[in-house]
Amino acid sequence: MESGFLHQGCIYGSDAEFLSMAVPFVRDGLCRGEPVLVTTTAANLDLLQDVLGTQASDVDYAESAYFGRRPPQRATAFQRYWARHRPTAPGGAVRILAEPVWVGRSRREVAAWKRMEAGLNVVLADTTIRMICPYDTRVVDAAIIEDARRTHPEVVAGRRAEPCSQFVAPEEFARRQAQPKSWWGDADGARFDGDLTATRRHVLDEATQLLPSEDSVTMFSIAVGEAMTYLHRRDIARVTAWVRLAAGRVVCTVRSDQPLADLHPFVGFRTPALREQTGDGLWLTNQICEWLDISSDDSGFTIELAVPGPRAEEANHVC
Repeated sequence: MESGFLHQGCIYGSDAEFLSMAVPFVRDGLCRGEPVLVTTTAANLDLLQDVLGTQASDVDYAESAYFGRRPPQRATAFQRYWARHRPTAPGGAVRILAEPVWVGRSRREVAAWKRMEAGLNVVLADTTIRMICPYDTRVVDAAIIEDARRTHPEVVAGRRAEPCSQFVAPEEFARRQAQPKSWWGDADGARFDGDLTATRRHVLDEATQLLPSEDSVTMFSIAVGEAMTYLHRRDIARVTAWVRLAAGRVVCTVRSDQPLADLHPFVGFRTPALREQTGDGLWLTNQICEWLDISSDDSGFTIELAVPGPRAEEANHVC
């Protein structure tokens, strides 16, 4: 395997097509002594394990629905798998077959997962992971398939790999995607000029009345604190903050008329390194929140985050 991150897509339409790609990908990795992780559907896991036979016990498995529930968590899980196995892997090489779950997702979620697929080319660029992301045309919407060709530099069919002519640079793909619109409505937020500590205090006071438990308040406090730290380091001072219940979530929107011309499209996705960089704290915010949307244009800068609200039974671990 060559050094660097190799990110390939596989468009398949039958069990046979899936196996024609997955089996040689896994077996080649095992023959080279490389750690191999397969995260896909339960049905595909069964198919692959049946064909691999005794070799199946040498493969790490995860059902996609439970391996990184949201894009930031999934990107982090990939990075951590590589970091854990790199010291003992030949040349530090790791193989991951990573099939996203698309069925039943909301428009916001679909957009976030597409963005993650593009962002992996940046976030994992300094790893030695070879990754194939399968897309099942029997269940995945055609528009998602088309964007898969834009977010993967190469496509694979069986053993054959070739450059994808439709590939778009990750930053450009992110810019082309419409950002979810903040639900500001006609509400008047609380305005602050130069005092982000007061902004944070106001946001927490408002959210504490809406959140279901002390633990959720603590986690929200951490998420908001890192967001405020980012604003401070980017010299964002004049802000308007609004906290409300929306779609079962506690949502906080912070808006400034100060734009950020150099906003990185994947800020908050990269796992912090030993040398701190501006925006590292947003990784933690991204891990905590249901969503973290950050955008900037000529009119100003917006950061919005959401966590489960008081009626979110999933957060209460109710089956």
